[in-house]
Amino acid sequence: MTQTPSKSPQPGASPRPPASKSGNESAAAAAAVAELAKRIIGNVELAIVGKRKQLVLSLVAWLSGGHILLEDVPGVAKTMLARALAVSVGCRFKRVQCTPDLLPTDVTGTSIFNQKTAQFEFRPGPVFTQILLADEINRATPRTQASLLEAMAEACVTVDGTTHSLDPPFLVIATQNPVDHEGTFPLPEAQLDRFMMRFTLGYPSMEEELRMLELLRDKHPVDKLKPVAEALELVQAQSEIKKVHVDPRVRQYLLQIVHQTRLNSDLALGGSPRATISLFRCSQAMAAIRGRTYVLPDDVKRIVAPVMNHRLIVRPESRLRKVTAEHVLEEIVSEIAVPTIDAK
Repeated sequence: MTQTPSKSPQPGASPRPPASKSGNESAAAAAAVAELAKRIIGNVELAIVGKRKQLVLSLVAWLSGGHILLEDVPGVAKTMLARALAVSVGCRFKRVQCTPDLLPTDVTGTSIFNQKTAQFEFRPGPVFTQILLADEINRATPRTQASLLEAMAEACVTVDGTTHSLDPPFLVIATQNPVDHEGTFPLPEAQLDRFMMRFTLGYPSMEEELRMLELLRDKHPVDKLKPVAEALELVQAQSEIKKVHVDPRVRQYLLQIVHQTRLNSDLALGGSPRATISLFRCSQAMAAIRGRTYVLPDDVKRIVAPVMNHRLIVRPESRLRKVTAEHVLEEIVSEIAVPTIDAK
């Protein structure tokens, strides 16, 4: 009995997952994630004008279970972005204004002695929420900055030997001002590495700013937002993106980018294994947001800069030559061959 030979894939075809019985289920799950993202982005854009790219990146990080560092000048809607995301998904939102006198217990909470019961009672701090905005995080002391590490890494907080879990989907959005450095404590590399993404919002165009003034005519547009999703939907989406297929050749492409940062002569520090995992997970989330069940190299390219830039340290002699981490990363990505499927 002869077999009919299967068709060979065309050159340059997209790396797709192998056929399986659960293919329809995977496609339906990816479509549900894409629809959820569309609802959230559309709702946030009722209050935040002209920031579609940053909204997509924020959702990618949140769906990947990571945290966001917004580094930008004051007054470009960093706080409004966090509030709008929380309202859109019906999540609890709290804000911590970081200052040099802020104590770790002001963030995590503390145990207070109750004289009536003669027992210590735990009073939770603002970290016990679902979206926490750490405003101007670089103004807090290193000790207070470190109080967020356990929450960011393990979604729990340990106080007086007792570990308290945080409600999912937990997200930290930290902000810092790149211009004013007086009285600040720069985040160490180890803590920068805990943030899945770092990006800026930037100034709006004149047309976008006119639109913003129109929205502000009555009252603040964030106050008008209504929930368009539930927290449980986002938690389910976080589980679904882990099932997005990543072809071995795309994995190799992703790994090449990270490994080249470790070998580059202009960099004193390259990407860590945590950076590899973040890049992998974010590429899955980007594919799911676009309704696909498989990752393309273009998904990796779209998120490589916000995932990697803050993890790279340029050598002092290279900084004197005006070399930046962004420039080095662009060169690395441009020199690595994009994977394709060859015809057989």
